[in-house]
Amino acid sequence: MLGLAAVPLIADVIDEPFYTVMFSRMLILSIGAISLNLILGFGGMVSFGHAVYMGIGSYVVGIGTFHAIEDGISWMGNGLIHLTIAVVFSALTALFIGSISLRTRGVYFIMITLAFAQMFYFIAVGNDNYGGDDGLSLYTRSKFYNILDLSNDNSLYYLNFTLLIVFLYFSHRLINSRFGILIRGAKSNEKRMENIGFPVYRYRLVAFVIAGVICGIAGVLSANQTDFVSPAVMHWTRSGDLIIMVVLGGMGTLFGPVIGAVAFLFLEEFLSGITEFWQIIFGPMLVLIAIFGNGGIDGILVRLDKWWQIKK
Repeated sequence: MLGLAAVPLIADVIDEPFYTVMFSRMLILSIGAISLNLILGFGGMVSFGHAVYMGIGSYVVGIGTFHAIEDGISWMGNGLIHLTIAVVFSALTALFIGSISLRTRGVYFIMITLAFAQMFYFIAVGNDNYGGDDGLSLYTRSKFYNILDLSNDNSLYYLNFTLLIVFLYFSHRLINSRFGILIRGAKSNEKRMENIGFPVYRYRLVAFVIAGVICGIAGVLSANQTDFVSPAVMHWTRSGDLIIMVVLGGMGTLFGPVIGAVAFLFLEEFLSGITEFWQIIFGPMLVLIAIFGNGGIDGILVRLDKWWQIKK
């Protein structure tokens, strides 16, 4: 975390602003992975439609800034309004999807979340008013007026970093609260939790909504980072990327999603520089980690630390 905090300073010293942009993307996807980890890692809910909320947050910014410039409606470019609308719409969408999908289990849950993801994706593709399949370019970022200047990449980076710390702390508090213990208990033995008398469905739905809201905020940050919004941000493959990040870093761990997001993008950047077909190398690496790296990279680090302690 100290290393991440120092990235813009180091990038300025070596005059390589590219690293600030690249690591800023890592922070945003870390927030998205943290939100998914709440329901996947701790709740056992494998959602293949989680990127929908990132898409909602992104399109809130895209549509808002579009009307702010084209129609001169200044308040539609306000960043606080973007965050508020993204939170509300993400929560309502997660409530709707969760209320239906959480009545199922296993592969049925996966397929329903996937179906909703594709439905929202094709709605965005068919909306020619906001770019359709070609997407929508942002000619200005969200305005926070005298509070923040997001046109400066360093300011945006530290906003992303601050929100990452906030959501890490929130996740830590949530999973160690009575609410979090119940969610983890339902993952281990749902029937037992229900027989004890806990309303598991209601608790899971609340967790599903919370995860959707956090991912929606990540979408707001993502749109400002890329200055571009397209339906691809909510495609099911983007949800798959988030799942890979969680699994790669370590499901059900606090820092696992952050480690996974950083490792995923590092490997993508490094391997794509070697070959255009970098996924051919990346795929087997994931398989090996899944087979031998119980608990992902976080689990490997824990075992190495124990080995080192024993050796000392």
